[in-house]
Amino acid sequence: QVQLVESGGGLVQAGGSLRLSCAASGRTFYGYAMAWFRQAPGKEREFVAAINWNTGTTSYSDSVKGRFTISRDSAKNTVYLQMNSLKPEDTAVYYCAARRGGTAPNTGAYNYWGQGTQVTVSS
Repeated sequence: QVQLVESGGGLVQAGGSLRLSCAASGRTFYGYAMAWFRQAPGKEREFVAAINWNTGTTSYSDSVKGRFTISRDSAKNTVYLQMNSLKPEDTAVYYCAARRGGTAPNTGAYNYWGQGTQVTVSS
C-alpha cells in the first residue's frame, strides 16, 4: 500500500521561501512519477511540478517555473518542493501524488495522493 505524507507547510510572507517534503512508503518508486499539485479555496486542483523517479527529469507549470524546484532523494524515498519568491497567489493546500509511468500534468493520471499541507503566503 503506497502512502504519501506531506510536511513543511506554514505561513510565510510574500517573497519568502518554504520547502515541502513528501515521504513515500509502501514500495520502491522506480518506474514512478511523483508530482505536486495545489488547490486554493474555490478553485480546482492544479498541477505544480513533477519528477520522473528514475531519470530525475522535471516539469513545471508556467506559474511556478523559475521559482519552484522539485527534487527527490532516492535513499530517503522523499520528494521535495523548494518554493522561493512566494506570492500570495501561491496560497493553497499542496498535495503530493504518485503514478506508475512518466510525469503527467493532470490529476486523473495519479493513483496515489497524500493528505495535503497548507501553505499560506501573506502580502
